[in-house]
Amino acid sequence: MKILVINCGSSSLKYQLFNMDNEEVMAKGLVERIGIEGSRLVQEVGEEEWTNETAISDHNKAVHLVFEALTDSKHGVIKDMQEIDAVGHRVVHGGENFTESTLVDDDVIAAIEQVIPFSPLHNPANLQGIKAAQEALPGKPNVAVFDTAFHQSMPKENYMYALPYDLYADHGIRRYGFHGTSHYFVTLRASELLHIPVEKLNIISCHLGNGSSVTAVKNGKSYITSMGQTPLAGVPMGTRCGDIDPAIVTFLQTRLGKSAEEVDAILNKQSGVAGVSGVSSDFRDLENAAEEGNERARLALDMFHARVRETVAGYAADLGRVDAITFTGGIGENGAHDRAAICKGLEIMGVKLDEEINGQRKPKEKKISAADSSIAVWVIPTNEELMIARDTMRLSR
Repeated sequence: MKILVINCGSSSLKYQLFNMDNEEVMAKGLVERIGIEGSRLVQEVGEEEWTNETAISDHNKAVHLVFEALTDSKHGVIKDMQEIDAVGHRVVHGGENFTESTLVDDDVIAAIEQVIPFSPLHNPANLQGIKAAQEALPGKPNVAVFDTAFHQSMPKENYMYALPYDLYADHGIRRYGFHGTSHYFVTLRASELLHIPVEKLNIISCHLGNGSSVTAVKNGKSYITSMGQTPLAGVPMGTRCGDIDPAIVTFLQTRLGKSAEEVDAILNKQSGVAGVSGVSSDFRDLENAAEEGNERARLALDMFHARVRETVAGYAADLGRVDAITFTGGIGENGAHDRAAICKGLEIMGVKLDEEINGQRKPKEKKISAADSSIAVWVIPTNEELMIARDTMRLSR
C-alpha cells in the first residue's frame, strides 16, 4: 500500500511517499516559498536530490507540482498517481471536534474551516492541500491527522482558562495543545524502550524546535501541555514569545498605539529567542554568538532553558511518578548543550545525565541519563510523517 503524506505550512509543503508494506520512504521533498519569489521544489529519492525552481502561486499548484515530481520519468518513483492508495494530511487545529484522526468528508472540511480563527496561518493551507489532493485523485481516501487530537484527553481543570465560562461555552476558548502527533509517537516509542505498557506509562515529552512544547503524558494519554488555544503559548520559541502577562497586549495597544495585527506580529514573529537576542531564531547561531561573548544571545538561551526546566518540574508534580523525560524535535534531538542546561536544574528530582553519551552525535535515539539517575532521560527522534501514514493506512482500510 502506497501512502502520500502532505504537510502544508503557511508558505511551504513537506511530503513523503511511503511503501507501507515495509514503511519505506520512497521519496520525500519540500516545496518552499509558495506565493513568494524564488519558490522551488526539492525532492530526495535515496541519495539523489533534485531541484525544480519554478513559480508556485498557491498550495493547489504546489500539490500538483508534487504529483508531477513523483511521476517524473527521470526523477520520480511511480509511473502513475493512481498507484497512490490514500493521502494523509497534517491538520494543525481540530478544535474540540476531533479526538483522533479521521477520513475526510464534507463535514470534516466544514469543521476544519470552523476553527480557522484559532489557526489562521495553517488551517487554510491544510484545507488547500486536502482539496487539491481530492481533485487530483478522485475517489481515493484522504485522512486528516490533527495536531490537537492527542491532547483531547486532558482533564477539564487542565484545559480551561480562568476566564468567564461563557467564553468557553460560546466561543471554544480553552487550551488545545499542539505537536500532538509528535508527542504520541514519542509516547509509543518510549513504551517500547522502557518496556512499560503504554496505558501505564508516565513521561514528560519535550518537543523542542523553532516551535516548542512540553507535554505531561499520564497513563499513555496527554494530561497537560504547554501550548494553549494557539501555538503561541508556553515556553519561548524561535520567534514566538510563549507565556507572557496578558496585560502586555493592552499596553502595546493603548500606550504604544499598536493595532491588533501589529501586536500579533510582534508576539508571533518578532519575539522569542530572536527578539531577545537580536541575533537569530536558530539556536546554533545563538550558541556561537554566546560563545563569542554576546550577552543577549546568552540571555535568550538561559531564558529558554529556564522556562523548559520549570515546565518539566511542574509537570513532574502533576504526574506524581515520572518514568522518563524525553527530548525530540530539532533542538531536542541535536542540542546536547540545551539538554544538559535543562537537566542541570533537575537534580532536585534525582535527574542525572551521562555527559559523554549526551554529547555524542550518534546514535540519535539514546538513553542519556546516568546509571544512578532516578528518572530515565531519552532522546527519541520524532517521526510525525510515519504516524500520519500509519493512521491513513488504518482508516483507509
